[in-house]
Amino acid sequence: MDAVKTIITDEHKKEMCRYLYNHQNLDGGWGLHIEGRSSIFCTVLNYVSLRLLGQEMDGGDGAMHKARTWILDHGGATYIPSWGKCWLSVLGVYEWDGNNPLPPELWLLPYFLPIHPGRMWCHCRMVYLPMSYLYGKRFIGPISGVVLSLRKELYNQAYHQIDWNLARNQCSKEDLYFPHPLIQDILWKCLHKFAEPLVMKWPFSKLRNRALSTVMKHIEYEDVNTNYLCIGPVNKVMNMLCCWIDDPNSTAVKRHLSRIKDYLWVAEDGMKMNGYNGSQLWDVVLAVQAIVGTNLPQEYDLMLKRAHQFIKMSQMSKDSSGDLSCWYRHSSKGGWPFSTADNGWAAGDCTAEGLKAALILSQLPYEIAGQALEQNKLYDAVDLILSLQNSSGGFASYELTRSNAWLEMINPSEIFGDIIIDYQYVECTSAAIQGLKQFSKLYPGYRRKNIEACIKEALHFIESMQLSDGSWYGSWAVCYTYGTWFGITGLITGGKTYENSLAVRKGCEFLLSKQLPSGGWGESYLSSQDKVYTNVGKDVSHIVNTGWAMLALIEAGQAKRDPNPLHRAAKVLINSQMANGDFPQQEIVGVFNKNCMISYSAYRNIFPIWALGVYLNKVLKA
Repeated sequence: MDAVKTIITDEHKKEMCRYLYNHQNLDGGWGLHIEGRSSIFCTVLNYVSLRLLGQEMDGGDGAMHKARTWILDHGGATYIPSWGKCWLSVLGVYEWDGNNPLPPELWLLPYFLPIHPGRMWCHCRMVYLPMSYLYGKRFIGPISGVVLSLRKELYNQAYHQIDWNLARNQCSKEDLYFPHPLIQDILWKCLHKFAEPLVMKWPFSKLRNRALSTVMKHIEYEDVNTNYLCIGPVNKVMNMLCCWIDDPNSTAVKRHLSRIKDYLWVAEDGMKMNGYNGSQLWDVVLAVQAIVGTNLPQEYDLMLKRAHQFIKMSQMSKDSSGDLSCWYRHSSKGGWPFSTADNGWAAGDCTAEGLKAALILSQLPYEIAGQALEQNKLYDAVDLILSLQNSSGGFASYELTRSNAWLEMINPSEIFGDIIIDYQYVECTSAAIQGLKQFSKLYPGYRRKNIEACIKEALHFIESMQLSDGSWYGSWAVCYTYGTWFGITGLITGGKTYENSLAVRKGCEFLLSKQLPSGGWGESYLSSQDKVYTNVGKDVSHIVNTGWAMLALIEAGQAKRDPNPLHRAAKVLINSQMANGDFPQQEIVGVFNKNCMISYSAYRNIFPIWALGVYLNKVLKA
């Protein structure tokens, strides 16, 4: 795909190399995220990326040699997890026979079966959709000199001597977060040994071709309805490759190429590819609540007007095209995305937080916040939120939970947990309660009974998710501090109090038990990964964790019982602010699928400002 060279220039390549070298671990490897220990998955892919970006096999002042040594010392590239196996196969430095099957025929199954891909979590199915196309095609790119060299560089034995059947289930212990259950190994073996040879021969090859055609239609639907951004970067580049395989000169390829830069971000450490096309909407709606929480909105009228305008233009005015059920899509009309409207995927918590921010801004004078969002669009948002509640009372991330948790037994990723279905989360459920409650105060006549019933069931769900120590596990940021902030806030907003709710009292006691001698809170990403509360270090506070804990405790009336923990925490935040008003970037606080962390650079300012603003108005001035 020579056209990529017009998008990724030599300067892009230099910055990408700089980023990769800057985040190489001392042992020569790379982790799944910038603070993670070295893994085969990221070390092999980053090493290969550097070679494709023009770095010599012993370049980088010894960095490439160190990386290659780390790979070979840990068994070589046959131990890369399944996603890596797929990418290396496409490149031609790993054989497709060394992959466990990803049959595109799954998309031909009747939808009532619980294993139908349409029942999977949208991020999961959108990644395995193009993967199944690539697997079904057994596509291999051009074999260049670099590819031939990589076949020698990545393995401890000659390429033609590798036992690819053995390699199918090999995975480095450094990478293995979700080991294959026995049933999964049996399934892959049967598909590999019996089903795959069958569909490669006539007349069963007709079934494979039909499946590939179906998959391609779903890829095209995703592309068009996300303006070629796709739900995330992994399926975006895979979809682009599938479109190129289908027709190298197609309009789809050109449109895909034009949206690559939406994912690229250059900073002081070099150029990286984002895990989404940004977190614009999410950051804006949180920032609005933080600014208004200071009770100083009149000082930031221009900022609030611009933020309000962005919120209004980011709301989705219609559903995706066509019959939604044919494409396994939930309604999106009235929703807000995580990033921008072009992304095309409405997220439940983003919709709830977007609704809440729009309502807050609508109560400010026109001179400060501008024109309020139209009433009918608020109604659309409420309708969407109500449609997303599951029978348990909980809310998932994008859609209703469509299948059963036992399907996690076939999670083939090896490096991520809880990816197969769209699970229900305390954060999404709490956000829904908060958005609906705010709406009901201003518009009590619209679907009042539906909203009351929804909130009642959502409260039960939050209480059921509380752990024995009083905490809630947070799935979208680190971790128990974040989850407990949402748990307590959701319960309080829904009408519970510290006095009448054991769950609120236990949540507060949990947070207070984790306050450090320094006065703050400082939770490590290891909490998310290991599911055990872990501090960043001995008496090391993290300003974002501290902000979350303060917001929860203030909401639960801690100031009336004993304000000293709040005073101590506030001092930590105040003393952390730098001379230019900024707050320091500390350890990583975002997470998804338990094992992969994300940087939210705006959090370092949003949550200290929010917490201090609420502390000023509800504690000091109360």
